Amino acid sequence: MSATGAAAPPRDTTNAPARPIARRRGGTLPRHLAVVTVVALLVLGVSYAVEPFRNFQLATVAAYLCATAGLTVLTGLNGQLSLGHGALMATGAYTVALCQGAFYDNGLGGGWLLVISLGVAVLAAVAVGAVVGVAAARLRGPYLAGVTLAVAVVVPALTVTFDGVFNGEQGLSVPVEPPPLALGPTFPYERWQLWIAAAGALLALLLLANLVRSRYGREFRAVRDDEVAARLAGIHVARTQVIAFVVSAATAGLGGGLLAVLAQSVSPGAFSLTLSLFLLMAVVIGGLGRLAGAVWGAVLLVALPDLSHAVTEQLTLSPSAAQRLEGNLPLAIFGVTLMVVMIAAPGGVQGALNRLGRALLTRRPPRRP
Repeated sequence: MSATGAAAPPRDTTNAPARPIARRRGGTLPRHLAVVTVVALLVLGVSYAVEPFRNFQLATVAAYLCATAGLTVLTGLNGQLSLGHGALMATGAYTVALCQGAFYDNGLGGGWLLVISLGVAVLAAVAVGAVVGVAAARLRGPYLAGVTLAVAVVVPALTVTFDGVFNGEQGLSVPVEPPPLALGPTFPYERWQLWIAAAGALLALLLLANLVRSRYGREFRAVRDDEVAARLAGIHVARTQVIAFVVSAATAGLGGGLLAVLAQSVSPGAFSLTLSLFLLMAVVIGGLGRLAGAVWGAVLLVALPDLSHAVTEQLTLSPSAAQRLEGNLPLAIFGVTLMVVMIAAPGGVQGALNRLGRALLTRRPPRRP
């Protein structure tokens, strides 16, 4: 109201300049690079602070993280169920073993050869993932699970069938160069393994994090939520599903190659169907659809064998019974943990942590009388 009591005339906003839309400062890639740099420095400090065995365990976590992160993108963001990621890891592991063995037989040496072997392992896993992804794009539900389950069974069986190439059940050795002499003659080999595995895992997470925030990530989620609506929006559903499967296969191949480097050997028993089930349960427990949840899943994959061994040692059993119990106990613990998490925290460990953080940060203003 004006001073005379008459209503003020409305403002003419016809020619008023449009208010600029607030944009989030900083790009996605610089933020992710900053996070990766901080984590790399943290890993570097931890590698000097812990004993060699813990370095080896952390390196194993990093190798599994490559596979769980890719499976999180495939299942959590794109909605495709895969029971064959253990076979994709086996593809990468055997490729690294064959490449490193060929280099060693021809008298070639140098740390750069390991990078080439890991790159070839990723390409081999991509090729297998593309074939499976094309078939998976035509299937849904239990049929898709059946195809990936067949892959998990067939790939280890092929290594036994063609024993002239893969050496059957005994597997292949993976010759790896020692740490560079510039690091010193007493530099722990386990620390060098952690550096290699952490570099591969951080590179995979950086690429996946940017992919999730890109147009492809939005298409993944759209196809997961409603394929019909995504198709009406102009998204090529089949192509999107194949891309998701190929990306997930690439990271699984990298994780398998890193596991082969850590163990310096590869055999079909290390990539059985049980590993594929463990990978799927790990990403569900960690938090399906969240890359941070893949970290918790990888930690669980490494901590579970130690827990099973500790439980078995506390029991007074015969050697045969102890062996059977230690072989089946991890799967039982995983199943129980999965049920508890699904009841108490349907979003997984990372989802529970996110809700706890929001509850601590959210402060309701007091009501005015």
